Amino acid sequence: MMPAARESLLDAAYTALARRPWSAVRMVDVAAAAGVSRQTLYNEFGSKEGLARALVRREADGYLAGVERALATHADARDRLTATAEWTAGTARENALVRAMLTGCWNERLPAPTLSAVPSSSAVPAQRRADGPLPSPGDFVALVRDRAVAALGGPGAAKQDTAELARSCELVVRLALSCVSAPPGEGGVTDLVRAALYRQPV
Repeated sequence: MMPAARESLLDAAYTALARRPWSAVRMVDVAAAAGVSRQTLYNEFGSKEGLARALVRREADGYLAGVERALATHADARDRLTATAEWTAGTARENALVRAMLTGCWNERLPAPTLSAVPSSSAVPAQRRADGPLPSPGDFVALVRDRAVAALGGPGAAKQDTAELARSCELVVRLALSCVSAPPGEGGVTDLVRAALYRQPV
C-alpha cells in the first residue's frame, strides 16, 4: 500500500474517533472515508486492534517529533525546556490519544490497545503493523528526558553535569504531565516551569 493511503486510513480513523467512541467506529466506514476498500484496510492493519495500535503509534511518534521541534526552537536551555512543556500540555489538551498515553488514563471512548508487544500472523510487514510495545507514561517521561538531555548537553559534558541536567529535564516533563492531569490557573505551564527551572541548574 502507498504510504499516502495508509495515512489517509489513519486520518479517517482519527476523525471517526473524534466523533464517536472507538467501539462504535466501523472498519467499513473508515475505509469508505479514506476512499479504499474494507479489504485494503484489513490487508494493511490486519484487524481493528491493529488499526488502533497503528493509530496510537502514529500519535505517539507525532508527539515525540513535536518534542524534538520544541527542543530545537530556542538557544536558551530554559526556553527549550519551557517550549517542550508547553508542547506536552497543549498537545495532550487537544489530542485525546496523546493525553491517554501520557497519563495512562484510557476512557471508554478510546481504543485501549495492550502496551506490550503482540504476536501477529499478519502478512503485513512488522514495522507497519505496530506490533511492538507501545510507550507507557513512564516510557514517555524517559524518552522526553533523554531527548532533552541529548539536545541540551554538550558532547564534553561532565557526568555530574549530565546527571543534574537529566534531573532538571525530568522535572520539567513531570511538571508538564501534572498540568495535563490538573490544568493550572493563570500563567499556566509556562510560569510553573520557569519558576522550577530558575531553582535548578540547567
